[in-house]
Amino acid sequence: MRVFVTGATGFIGIHVVKELINAGHDVLGLARSEAGAKSLAAVGAKVQRGSLEDLDSLRGGAAAAGGVIHLAFIHDFSKFKENCEIDRRAIEALGSALAGSERPLIVTSGLGFISPGRLATEDMDVQLNPSYPRVSEQTALSLVPKGVRASVVRLPQVHDTVRQGFVSLTIAVAREKGVSAYVGDGLNRWSAAHVLDVARLFRLALENKAAGARYHAVAEEGIALRDIAEVIGRGLKLPVVSLSPEKAMDHFGFLSGFVGVDLRASSAQTRQKLGWSPTGPGLIADLEQMKY
Repeated sequence: MRVFVTGATGFIGIHVVKELINAGHDVLGLARSEAGAKSLAAVGAKVQRGSLEDLDSLRGGAAAAGGVIHLAFIHDFSKFKENCEIDRRAIEALGSALAGSERPLIVTSGLGFISPGRLATEDMDVQLNPSYPRVSEQTALSLVPKGVRASVVRLPQVHDTVRQGFVSLTIAVAREKGVSAYVGDGLNRWSAAHVLDVARLFRLALENKAAGARYHAVAEEGIALRDIAEVIGRGLKLPVVSLSPEKAMDHFGFLSGFVGVDLRASSAQTRQKLGWSPTGPGLIADLEQMKY
């Protein structure tokens, strides 16, 4: 199958591209720059020049493909609301090119506002939250009645020894503030998965071609934030401290809305439906091996 991949040069995207090619698929990757185009060509992918805001390039890439994986998102949190709107329009453009074809579209979502404080499962809906205006999941699933086999992969903290999702941002905060911190008793937990396991899940979701499915790319249901803070403290040789929720707001900035929350998720349904079995190292193991 020819697969159009947005975000193809990103942290997760480049591994998805390699996974698809190794499985025999033909990949057309979206690239904004010449450097991005060269990185895709180096791993054997074809290149579609464009960006998330170039809707014609998105429609053209999707129209030329047998399926689409949408991974791109502009991670500038100072313009989060604007970037969520760009993402919504991008998904609609991809869907317009696939409408009536019953071709698969896999869209990326998160686990942040499904069931804070409880174990999130695939059959739970995302809770609308005014402070989190990203509607990628809702937009994708609205395409199903239009003849698009849209499904969603919800991501936890995706990691290797270089990057770890929001955990990478807490490392940056620890460097800046001189302490590695957690909130309260630090027993709230975040789910996680290694990037290679996540890439394999995207391929399996694409090949399954289910309409309206929601998958959880979760290898570990929950790692305590205190454990994460402690391994970061050891890596940076910084003290580890507990903060009150009030002090956490000043310390973590926009991350304060996440660091004190329990964001656990199960992938039991995903594993059963797709035969997905994660094999990569855990989050703590990767944090212990990274070069601080």
